[in-house]
Amino acid sequence: MREQPSWDPTAYARFGEQRSRPFADLVAQVRCDDPELVVDLGCGNGPATLMLAQLWPDARVVGIDDAESMLEAARAMDTQSRVEWVQADLRDWDPASLGQAPDVIITNSTLQWVPGHLDLLPVWVEALAPGGWLALQVPNNFDAPSHALMRETAAGHARANELLAALDLPAVGEPKTYLTFLSRLGATVDAWETVYAHVLDPEGSSPDPVLDWVSATGLRPVLDILLEGEEREAFLEPYAAALREAYPRSEVGVLFPFRRVFAVARKDETPSSQEDAS
Repeated sequence: MREQPSWDPTAYARFGEQRSRPFADLVAQVRCDDPELVVDLGCGNGPATLMLAQLWPDARVVGIDDAESMLEAARAMDTQSRVEWVQADLRDWDPASLGQAPDVIITNSTLQWVPGHLDLLPVWVEALAPGGWLALQVPNNFDAPSHALMRETAAGHARANELLAALDLPAVGEPKTYLTFLSRLGATVDAWETVYAHVLDPEGSSPDPVLDWVSATGLRPVLDILLEGEEREAFLEPYAAALREAYPRSEVGVLFPFRRVFAVARKDETPSSQEDAS
């Protein structure tokens, strides 16, 4: 199995407001009034999962993530022990472990790290209660300068082979990919994309806000490989300079366009048995 990158909850939380907006946009399309069980796959450091607990206060809420560092931060944030926090690799996670069929499964900004994630969707849809909802969001900005320059800088580094292999991430789909795939499972599907025009560091406190952003997410595989000191700086210095050129500071801050793909699928209701009226 592909090794997952390490995660820094503090760094990830730095742009919490911008990262939470796609999650809110995704959940807004889940038309489930009174779910009994809600599951967040790839719950990370917890704030989004706690939003689900607030949205559905009577529901049992389960947050699942592979990173113990993120789960520790989530448990610390969950002062009322509102959520069940579970460590598991999504490729191995068995929905039967829940003990009941979930009414809602959310996975937000996670599947880009999961090889073959399309193969997991039928399992999750099948696990849903009748009329249940599966909602997913994935970033699809891997051709943006932030990531293209990351690969370009990696190619010029002394450890280029290792870095480029680590940056060879699983592919994510277009909206039509998820719409077609989930529709074939018998679900009713809504799929769309949004490009967020994030304004980073409007106060001008950081020289490299885009680098700050990717250091908590897409750059993690690189940081896991490179040793601190000269080896890491040999990557970060030219990469940061390229990012400053690609994302110049404006009068409102550093503009950072970010494309995301969404899909929300509702499982068909199982026809209830009717008593014989005759």
